[in-house]
Amino acid sequence: MEPVKVGVIGIGNMGSSIIRMMHQVPGAELTAVCDTNPKAFERLEPAVRDKVAKFTTDEEFFEKSGVELAMIEVPHFQHADLAIAAMNHGMHFNVEKPLCVDKADAERLLAECAKHPELVKGIMLNQRTRDAHIKIKQLIDSGELGEIRRVNWIITDWYRTQQYYDSGDWRASWRGEGGGVLTNQCPHQLDLMTWLFGMPSLVDAHIFLGKYHDIEVEDEVNAYLEYPNGATANFVTTTGEAPGTNRLEIAAEHGRVVFENNRLLYKRHAITTQEHIRTAKSGFTPPETWDCEIHFAPDDAGQSQHMRVLANVVDAIRNGVPLKAPVEEGIRGLELANAMMLSGFLKKPVQLPLDSSLYAAKLKELIAGSRYPKKKVVEDASAVDFTKSF
Repeated sequence: MEPVKVGVIGIGNMGSSIIRMMHQVPGAELTAVCDTNPKAFERLEPAVRDKVAKFTTDEEFFEKSGVELAMIEVPHFQHADLAIAAMNHGMHFNVEKPLCVDKADAERLLAECAKHPELVKGIMLNQRTRDAHIKIKQLIDSGELGEIRRVNWIITDWYRTQQYYDSGDWRASWRGEGGGVLTNQCPHQLDLMTWLFGMPSLVDAHIFLGKYHDIEVEDEVNAYLEYPNGATANFVTTTGEAPGTNRLEIAAEHGRVVFENNRLLYKRHAITTQEHIRTAKSGFTPPETWDCEIHFAPDDAGQSQHMRVLANVVDAIRNGVPLKAPVEEGIRGLELANAMMLSGFLKKPVQLPLDSSLYAAKLKELIAGSRYPKKKVVEDASAVDFTKSF
């Protein structure tokens, strides 16, 4: 069977990573790259640079590259337009996270996706392929945990310095990036929140703009969520706290699951909490619990996750297997992020499903007042990545 011809649009940090790992993806062949900045091609290994077709406009890429699968690795605001262009040229696509910056733009993209059922359309939600997360989902979906009562996710190990934000004049601005920690660092956790626990019905969030950095977007968020079954959740994230932590805690009928420091622990009750509350003869003694450690396959700094997604997309194109991360599911974590931001700006809870026009209007207002482009602090060109390109 002929390999799937792949083209990468955008040779920034992620685009370069995708290009480097492409030769390891079974059934895939990198045949074209595209970036508006010709200097970006210098990031390619000579053997790759000499072999692939190179384009500096997306129009030329779509018209002449002849690729089957377009990997879209560009700034967030361009995701929808390039994905739609790919479909209009008969190309399958996989888009980098987040799907878009706001739900309204994602709805526009998904409306076009519905017109092309013959094409494979994915999103790089690679943490769905992490074995630990798969084990947690199996625990939930199998009914082993019973009904979820409460979720806490503290994800504060996204520490960033001012130099990071100053390394590109598009970073951490409303016009350049469309948001901060929720838009750039946390889309994976927001996706996992919806993948594991479903969509909440209410979000009440407190956001802090430029609390730790000289930026105009959020660098700390504290959010409270309510679910239709009465469950609650707390989601805390920041790029200004060190040392940070990444702790997911799930309280359920049958016990508690904690995933932290690369260990997955399950304290399982002999009987459900509710049954023990009703029948216990003591006023203070908790139910008997069994301590279980759930083992999972190790991860190698995330790259294998990306390769699993790529291999799955290629397999879907050639063999019709289901996608692990279909583009239609990318809107859920995005909607959760938008709801947190809108709640923070309004200083009151918001109901879900979110009226996408409300956040779109707020984002338009923020973009109009954006400081972008701001002066770069970093002057050494070798220290500046090409993620502004495309």
